[in-house]
Amino acid sequence: MVVDAANAVKMSDGKGGVRIPIKAVNVLKAHGRSARESILVNGYALNCTIAAQVGMPKKVTNAKIACLDFSLQKAKMKLGVHVLINDPEKLDAIRQRESDITKERVEKILATGANVVLTTGGIDDLCLKYFMEKDAMAVRRCKKSDLKRIAKATGATLVSSLANLEGEESFDASLLGGADEVVQERISDDELILIKGPKARSASSIILRGANDFYCDEMERSVHDALCVVKRVLESKTIVPGGGAVEAALSIYLENFATSLGSREQLAIAEFARSLLVIPKTLAVNAAQDSTELVAKLRAYHNTSQINTERSNLKWVGLDLYEGTIRDNKKAGVFEPAMCKVKCLKFATEAAITILRIDDMIKLLKEEKEGGGYQQAYESGALEG
Repeated sequence: MVVDAANAVKMSDGKGGVRIPIKAVNVLKAHGRSARESILVNGYALNCTIAAQVGMPKKVTNAKIACLDFSLQKAKMKLGVHVLINDPEKLDAIRQRESDITKERVEKILATGANVVLTTGGIDDLCLKYFMEKDAMAVRRCKKSDLKRIAKATGATLVSSLANLEGEESFDASLLGGADEVVQERISDDELILIKGPKARSASSIILRGANDFYCDEMERSVHDALCVVKRVLESKTIVPGGGAVEAALSIYLENFATSLGSREQLAIAEFARSLLVIPKTLAVNAAQDSTELVAKLRAYHNTSQINTERSNLKWVGLDLYEGTIRDNKKAGVFEPAMCKVKCLKFATEAAITILRIDDMIKLLKEEKEGGGYQQAYESGALEG
C-alpha cells in the first residue's frame, strides 16, 4: 500500500531521476475496525464535507478550485467603531450593506468560473444560496495545511484576502486550480471529499483504521517511516542486503586491509572494523538470540565469500532473527537503502571525531554553604577547646 502511494506521487526531477514528495501523500485516521482494513485512495482525501447536504452537488467534474484563507460570513464592523444614526431606516441600510459585501465577494469568486470553493473559515447560510444557484460546491472549516497541499497539487494559489493594490476587492481566474473530479464519497464510516486527477501533480491518500487514538497515531508514524524508506530506495535506485550483512562484510574487509599497513593506522582501522559488529550484535540481542554465536557464523560466511571467489554468493548472507539462524537475505527479500547505510557510517564517524577533539572539560562544583549545623561544626573540630 505504501509503495503504491509513493508510486502515485512519483514525478521527474528534470535530470533523468525521480522525486517523491511524501507530503503529497495524505494520511487520515479513522476509529474502528482492524488495521488490516486500512485502504489507499487515489486522489487527495479531505476530512470535510460539503457545506450543505441538500441542494449542493456532491460531484463536480472538470473542477476549478479556489482555495481561500478567510471566511465567507456576514461582514461586521470592527470593535471600537461608532456610528451615529438619526434615521432608523439607515440602520437597515447598514445591515443590508453588511450582507451585500459578502455577496459581492462570492459573486466575484464564482464569476471567474470557480465551481469548487475550499475555505479555512465559515460560510454563512445566506452565502450558500449563491453557491447552489451556480451549482458550485463549497467546503468550509478546512485545515490550512491541507489547503496548502491541495494548492500545490492543483496549481491553485491560497488567497488570504481579495484586496488588490488599488484598495479594491478582486479575484482573478489565474488563482484557480484544476482537477478532473471533486466528489464526496463515503469511505469506511466517514464522508470525505476526494480530489481526483489534480492538474499540477498527482496525489494519493491512505486511510488508517484502528481501535483507538494511540493505535492510529502509532500506525501513522510507522507509515511515515515506510514512506521515507520507499522514497530513499526509489530516488537512489540502490539497495544492499539487510540483517547485518553490510556491517559484517565491511568489518572483514577492513580487518584484512588493516594487516597490510605497517603504521599506527592499522590500530585505528582494526578498531573501526570491530565497532561495525555492534549493529549485528544489537540486532541479535533485541531479538532475544545468541549474539555471540550468530555474529561468529556471520563473520565466517563473509570471510569465506571474500577469500574464495567460488563462494562469492555468500556475500548476501545476513541474520534471520525469527529463526535465530543465518540465511541468504537476497532470496528472503530483506534489503535496505544504500544511501541510508552510507549516511549512517558518515554521521557516526563524524560524531566520533567531534567527541575525540574535545580536550577540555569544564565542571561546575556545588557551592559550599557557609555556616552549617551542629554536625558540621563537630566534624570540623570547632567545638573542641
